[in-house]
Amino acid sequence: MAQNISVPDIGDFKDVEVIEILVKPGDQINKNDPIVTIESDKSSVEIPSPSAGQIKDLKVKIGDKVSEGSLLATIENGQATSTPKQEIKKELVKEESIPEQPKTNGNINPVKQVKKVFAEPASKDDIDPIETNEWIESLNSVIESDGAPRASYLLNKVIDQAYKSGLVLPDTRTTPYINTIPPEAEAKSPGDQNIEKKLRAIIRWNAAAMVVKANKKSSELGGHIGTFASAATLYDVGMNHFWRAKNNKFGGDLIYFQGHSAPGMYARAFLEGRLSAKQLDGFRQEVGKDGLSSYPHPWLMPDFWQFPTVSMGLGPIMAIYQARFLKYLINRGLVKDEGRKIWVFLGDGEMDEPESMGAIGLAAREKLDNLIFVINCNLQRLDGPVRGNGKIIQELEGSFRGTGWNVIKVIWGSYWDKLLIKDKSGLLVKRMNECVDGEYQAFKAKDGLYVREKFFGKYPELKEMVSTMTDKDIWRLNRGGHDPHKVYAAYHSAMQHKGSPTVILAKTIKGYGMGKSGESINTTHQQKKLDEEDLLYYRDRFGVPLTDKQVKNIEYYKPNENSEEMKYLKSQRTKLGGFIPERSSFAKKIKAPPKEIFDNFMKSTGDKEMSTTMALVRMLTALLRDKNISPRLVPIIPDEARTFGMEGFFQKIGIYAHEGQKYEPVDSEQLSSYREDKSGQVLEEGINESGAMSSWIAAGTSYTNHDLEMIPIYIFYSMFGFQRVGDLAWAAGDSQARGFLIGATAGRTTLAGEGLQHQDGHSHLLASNIPNCISYDPTFAYEMAVILRDGLKRMHEKKENIFYYITAMNENYSHPEKPKGSDEGILKGMYLFKENNNKNKTKVQLLGSGTILREIISAAEILSKDYGIDSDVWSVTSFNELRKDGMETERWNLLNPNEKKKKSYVQKCLEKTDGPVIAASDYTRSFADQIRPYTEKPFYSLGTDGYGRSDTRKNLRKFFEVDKEHIVAYTLSALAKEQLVETKKAESAIKKFKIDKDRDFPSNL
Repeated sequence: MAQNISVPDIGDFKDVEVIEILVKPGDQINKNDPIVTIESDKSSVEIPSPSAGQIKDLKVKIGDKVSEGSLLATIENGQATSTPKQEIKKELVKEESIPEQPKTNGNINPVKQVKKVFAEPASKDDIDPIETNEWIESLNSVIESDGAPRASYLLNKVIDQAYKSGLVLPDTRTTPYINTIPPEAEAKSPGDQNIEKKLRAIIRWNAAAMVVKANKKSSELGGHIGTFASAATLYDVGMNHFWRAKNNKFGGDLIYFQGHSAPGMYARAFLEGRLSAKQLDGFRQEVGKDGLSSYPHPWLMPDFWQFPTVSMGLGPIMAIYQARFLKYLINRGLVKDEGRKIWVFLGDGEMDEPESMGAIGLAAREKLDNLIFVINCNLQRLDGPVRGNGKIIQELEGSFRGTGWNVIKVIWGSYWDKLLIKDKSGLLVKRMNECVDGEYQAFKAKDGLYVREKFFGKYPELKEMVSTMTDKDIWRLNRGGHDPHKVYAAYHSAMQHKGSPTVILAKTIKGYGMGKSGESINTTHQQKKLDEEDLLYYRDRFGVPLTDKQVKNIEYYKPNENSEEMKYLKSQRTKLGGFIPERSSFAKKIKAPPKEIFDNFMKSTGDKEMSTTMALVRMLTALLRDKNISPRLVPIIPDEARTFGMEGFFQKIGIYAHEGQKYEPVDSEQLSSYREDKSGQVLEEGINESGAMSSWIAAGTSYTNHDLEMIPIYIFYSMFGFQRVGDLAWAAGDSQARGFLIGATAGRTTLAGEGLQHQDGHSHLLASNIPNCISYDPTFAYEMAVILRDGLKRMHEKKENIFYYITAMNENYSHPEKPKGSDEGILKGMYLFKENNNKNKTKVQLLGSGTILREIISAAEILSKDYGIDSDVWSVTSFNELRKDGMETERWNLLNPNEKKKKSYVQKCLEKTDGPVIAASDYTRSFADQIRPYTEKPFYSLGTDGYGRSDTRKNLRKFFEVDKEHIVAYTLSALAKEQLVETKKAESAIKKFKIDKDRDFPSNL
């Protein structure tokens, strides 16, 4: 039976044009296969078939106007031939992960029941202490008899009733200042603690020695000892027991190492045999061979580091979106769920960075139980205490708990356990709660006597509690982050937790083991040198088997390969699959699409107008029909899909949502309804450029982190790109991310009404500073198509470690046919668009980019018609690429004075032309000025220097002096200056176009 296919509800659009017919009579199609593409002045969208069958006949042709209800085709219904779900075989067969730990009841702790309620000293606010103790005893009874889940249930019911009764309850975001996991519930480490302690000591020594040796060579080199000294146990426990390496059978856990701890990772790699003593001697000396980078930098050490975590704050936000991207890949069926974890090491001072905390809500909403933060709370930032008058651990606990994270506090070491058991009154916990971080820092900078008097001495009962302990015993009372038993228990618990991300707050001492030279003092961060006495103390403190002479020579220590330490170190890593950190890629290339896929964009649009943004969206739609490209595309949008005309993607490929769609969208009847799906492809990030950029980095580095080449395309307001997230863009380059950044609504005069903070006149200059960023400012659809395909080929077929920044405009205009032979010039940065040769004796070279090229084209016509001046019109797709070529050519010529001079691409283009060069763009003059040295001609640039403002495009271009009239006037003045025309011609043009010669330069207005 025949069925009609009509235009469904397309919202407010009427009389929209059919721009593509995607089927022909006789084609067998499936339900939701696209039939035609329609396009308004704002967006294009495919219309899918409502059912499967065979196309009987078509009722429309290209160019027809249609509205809701218009008949498109008829279809003979047949048995639906469902398309098998496209699977991408993982290029890497993964190893079975480490056997899972025993399941729990869903709590972070094992099922074993624990009595955790402490009686508090009687308070003046307690009008009936006996009743209070009865409540506490009742709670303890429930915990002991029915377990913690039942006790939690009862408390929640009581709290609910309290709220219903109108009671104002105290803030319960924080828990007492003690360990989250009590001793009875701790998972016990299976490791050999004696050997691990020896290895930890050796790694500490070698890490410190590396920094000290570098600064013996030159104090310019710098480095940090204190951070790793405080975190060594946190890393050591993970390396020995938890972090599974990537190999040919398993994807591996991903570890974001705290940047300032890099020496510790080098020291461990030295013991593992992955780095030599010579390389350690090259710490922070990278210009020569065998140097080691200051911090984790994949660009500098591409086989070692995976993630750049400096600047501080970048690690947390990138890791959160990395964890979400891994879930995205799993939910889309692109990779298997192997139980991989993303571990992130941070400092408590670093958590003040907005990026550190800004995305923790997303991690909780997305239920990222594959994410574990470990915050090294040594209580110190660079200059002093993080929260001298407060408690950073409690503050962070409140923030993370309030957002929905699982919080594990590791505050006190095992030596405190007996004291806490003796604390029947709760006075010790009370003292722990009331003490501030400034005091805790001072305790570890002093001695046991000081702690006895200042900490325990505040209350006679506490002083009596430790009366049988010596000052040395009191000094031995350790912090949780330095106790491998406590750290192991926390890591084990975090690995078992399901349903939300985990943060471990580990209390440590900055400069642990450095003694008077840097332990828990405010100058620890700046400590890069240790004198002989300090080094001897450090050796003795950790029992490193070096002679005094070896210490004085600052020698590294490495046990014999057959020693128990070396065997243990390597066997533990063998069990966990290999070494960490290590960077590799086994991803297969993606073949670039055939040129024919963009054939439509090589033709003239005639009278039809569209923006380059719309052209780009049509190109992406075409790519979504390519079976190789389609599943790998990752469109990333910061809540502007409708602005960019991309709402057609909502139904076509869906918006990723880890829980699917629990509601019927308000526009469910429309073709472009807002469709969320667990296997959706679009990452709709909301108004969140930093998060969107972090998603782009995760997708752009998928080839190494997940062995799967993906193609991220992040489209955003160009002003809110590099200017807003420049540090992340720099990290993307360091990470060797591959993909496309699309700066849409680009150009200072093109966005028009949005005004000063929205109008972009400098993003390309910002992009030019990133060495592996390739940037283009195309004017026409065919330029965009050539650039897009070249990017796909270079990045994803040839696997070049580059990324593309392309600007796209929202101005509608007609697009000409691609000039023959222009592909090379488009990609190199400029080509001859049009030669206006009327055999006039005067000629000028006119260069334009983006939408201002159209002003150049119009100016050329005026110059020819009204002033008898010929011109060559050059489309400059990339002043940045031309500059790179020019610089490289100039450098070669200067360094090879006896060789025949090479010519830059700009020189080759212009060497046989006549007249001065006038270059104009929608960006500041310095954008075009980049090629001034390479033109070897009189050069004049026009641009949009100054703040943007709201008005029409016409008025804005006049204001910034980049409209066709100003281009004509400036050209005539330049020709007059070169004595190629009379001055009066320029004067008459200035008068004719009513140009105010006395007006201030636009950047002053």
